[in-house]
Amino acid sequence: MTTYTARPIAPAVLKELRTTDDAGRPMVPVTDDEGGAPLRCCLRRSEPGERIALVSYAPLRRWAAETGAEPGAYDEQGPVFIHAEECQGRDGDGYPFDNEHRTVRRYSADGRILGGELVDAPDEAAFQNAFDDPSVALVHVRAVEYGCFLYEVRRG
Repeated sequence: MTTYTARPIAPAVLKELRTTDDAGRPMVPVTDDEGGAPLRCCLRRSEPGERIALVSYAPLRRWAAETGAEPGAYDEQGPVFIHAEECQGRDGDGYPFDNEHRTVRRYSADGRILGGELVDAPDEAAFQNAFDDPSVALVHVRAVEYGCFLYEVRRG
């Protein structure tokens, strides 16, 4: 049986984003008084009092740089929350941020969108369905309410 892995933003990328984000802006840390921000560095919600930052991130652009893909107009950047300082990274397995509807967006090896599906919660069946199409190379899980990138999923 194929397994699918929810991937937080890689530590080397986080180091870059904490200096200058993908829009060329410096990081501006804040204290999160309320908590609940979806952190893409460790794939959990923030706790009240943690130091976080909202940075611009281009997930498909960075994946394309690794693979040689040319996503063209699909190369988008958007806001993501991260810890302002280095954190321990992902703690645990499974699929995070699964308490509400999500969009599972599929991409081809050349970085083009192949479609998407609204799911009640991201789970193994949703990813199996997405990756049943052999032309799917990568999946993004996105929030429905704002369309924000939450995490990527790859085979294995």
